[in-house]
Amino acid sequence: MPEQIPTAAQSAAKLVDMVTGIAQDARPRQTMIGVVIASPPDIKVQLNDIILTKEDVYISEYLLVGYERTAKGVIKSETQLRAGGSGMPAFASHTHDIDNPYTDNIIYTDTLKPGDRVSVIPVYNPGGQEDQLYLIEDKVVRLV
Repeated sequence: MPEQIPTAAQSAAKLVDMVTGIAQDARPRQTMIGVVIASPPDIKVQLNDIILTKEDVYISEYLLVGYERTAKGVIKSETQLRAGGSGMPAFASHTHDIDNPYTDNIIYTDTLKPGDRVSVIPVYNPGGQEDQLYLIEDKVVRLV
């Protein structure tokens, strides 16, 4: 039996599938380093030869101005030795214990700045979206 020639629609569908496969294989799949060229909230990041905008990225909340954290703890210490006064025993040199619990809120007032380097991770298909999105996870530095 002779081989059937595919229809134009079958050929086009096969071509689209091939191009889609090639494009998906070309998508970055590992953490990359980007350079901030505009600060949040209208962030822009240079990633190789493309510019990512706020529509292209998720960003860690703690990198934004106004991010708030609460810290709790206890300060345990002792005052410095104080010299006595009149020579009376009640005024002899002494210290005082410090045992103060605290709760404090820390509100970030800075954010990423142009020239900062950031880790950029490709994100695949959150919620079924078709556009390539990226996660900006942290500011990074090189120690050389």
